[in-house]
Formats: sequence, C-alpha cells, structure tokens
Amino acid sequence: MAQVTGSLDILSTRTGFNNAVRHIKKTLSFIDTLSANTNLADILEAEGEELTNEQRPVLLRMLLVDKLGYKTASVNLNDVIEDITVLADEFERWKAVDLIVTYYHPDMGVLIANPKRKESLASLGALKKHELLVVFAGKMGKPADELCEKAANIALALFQGSKVKVSEDLYKGEFSVKTAKAPKKAETKQKTEKLTKAKKSEKTKTAQTPAKAVPAATQTPVQKSAMRMTPMYSVVVQNELFHNGNVEAWKRIIESYKTKYPDLEVYIYYEGERIININSLFKWGKVKHGSTIQFAVAGKDIKDVAKLQRYLMQGASPQFEAFLKGPVSTVLKLF
Repeated sequence: MAQVTGSLDILSTRTGFNNAVRHIKKTLSFIDTLSANTNLADILEAEGEELTNEQRPVLLRMLLVDKLGYKTASVNLNDVIEDITVLADEFERWKAVDLIVTYYHPDMGVLIANPKRKESLASLGALKKHELLVVFAGKMGKPADELCEKAANIALALFQGSKVKVSEDLYKGEFSVKTAKAPKKAETKQKTEKLTKAKKSEKTKTAQTPAKAVPAATQTPVQKSAMRMTPMYSVVVQNELFHNGNVEAWKRIIESYKTKYPDLEVYIYYEGERIININSLFKWGKVKHGSTIQFAVAGKDIKDVAKLQRYLMQGASPQFEAFLKGPVSTVLKLF
C-alpha cells in the first residue's frame, strides 16, 4: 500500500494533478496521429509541441515502447562521427522499420529526431562522447520483431562510426519518409481569390470604421520550426589578453542579441567546456592572443548568427571599446 501511495504523490497537489492531466491529454492526442503511420518525431516538429525534459522520455516510453512495442538500444557514446546528417541517406533506405532517435544533450536536454531526415538529425547538433543516445525501432501499429531489434543496434553502431553490415531485409518495407504534397494549382487559385476578397472586404470595413475602433490586422500563421542548435562557431582572440574589457563587451553584445531574440540561447565554450559565467574567461588568465573561444545558438528560427559572430570577434579584439559606450544599464541596438 505504501508503494502505491508513493507512486501517486504527484496527484496530491493541485499543481501536480493538473500537470498530470495535461500530460495525459497530450499523450492521448498523439495516439490517433500515430495510427496514420506518421513518425512521432515528425509529429512533434510539425505541431511545434513544447515538451519538458521530463515529458519527452516519458512520452516516448508510453507511446512507442508500452503501446506500440518498439525495440530500443542505448549507449553512452564512446565515439561519434563528425557529421551525423550523412547517416540520413542510409536510414532513409530502411523501409522495413520506423526509427526515432533520442539524444540527451548536455545543454539543451532531451532532443528527439527522425534519423531518416537530414534536417531532423541536424537539430541534434554535434553528438558528444559519454552522452546518452537511444534508438527506437518498430513498425508502428504492427508487432515489432527481431529485425526491429537488429535495426536499433545497427543504427547505434553507425552513430558511433563503427563499420557494420546492414541487413538487406531492412531495405524492404512500407515505412518510407513522407514528404508534404504541394497544393494543386486549382486549390492555390481558390485560396488566392479568397484572400483577395478578404482584403477588399477588410479595406471597406476599415474605411467605414472610426480610426480608434479599427481592429488589429490578422497575421498569417507562421509555421513552427523545430528546436535546434547551430554548429560551433569559433572566435579567435585578437587582443593580447581576453581581459575584463573584452568580457564586458561580450556581455553587452550577447545582451543585445537576447533582447532582440529572447527565445534564443547563446552558449559559450572554451577548451570543450561550457562557460556559464563569462567572467571566468578573464579570471582564468589562460585566454590570450590566438586562443579560440567557441559559441553556438539554440532555439527556433535562429537568426543573425553571422552578425553575432562578427560582433564577438570585434569584442575579443583591441576594438572592444566600441561596445562599452553609454550607460551600463543601456542595451545596445546591434541587431
């Protein structure tokens, strides 16, 4: 009885109960979609689902393992290939099984991808040694078999750069990558005509309505993109020492970028380790002329990375003072 009570502790508070209900509703909403032979990673990306790091592995286990019986293989990576997107061409040929990959990113948390699509694999970023990678292989509504288990293990080996023979049986089946169909010309024409009529109607209403009562313009919904992380970008220190002035310049540059793009995150790395506090780069005293500091940007709809790199390069040079002008509380308008 004590064990049962313990497992239901989350339901003892209103917040916990509401979180559980929301998670259950979200899980149930995916079941019908999965029955249409659609990859779960593709569903999550298309619908722009915001799942927490706690929800993602739980959701995968519930839907893929418990409900659909997918086989899994996992490993803490001993080695990885430099560009995992090259594997998409091979995985796309595996029509005998459906594949999903989960990568436990050290900074971004639990990431989910469809390894049969290059852009989906790219969203995982560069895989790192010792981090957890899990491969799910199954046949959606059909029972999983030994071939699914074999597929998961072979996929795991390929991610680690191992030379392994791929079973010919994996190339025959029905689980091919689905691409979005382009709308027919007739449908496109009808939509254009409707949009034109709507605009004319809106102009007429606007002309007849007092200015203070004009409703806000309706915006076209923007397609949601998947969370991803850019490759590492390098910034070579041109100053004789990355001192306090360079640190403050970098802080103001990144603050400006974050103000413009609040949903994006900038990660700083030095000698392979993530730098949480940029001040530590100055305190270490190791970052001198010619040293390389790396950064990456994570989020959705990533923009202005080249401009950010250009500013950071200037901030790591003797021209850093250009970013220190004005009151400390002022946010620079760089982007």
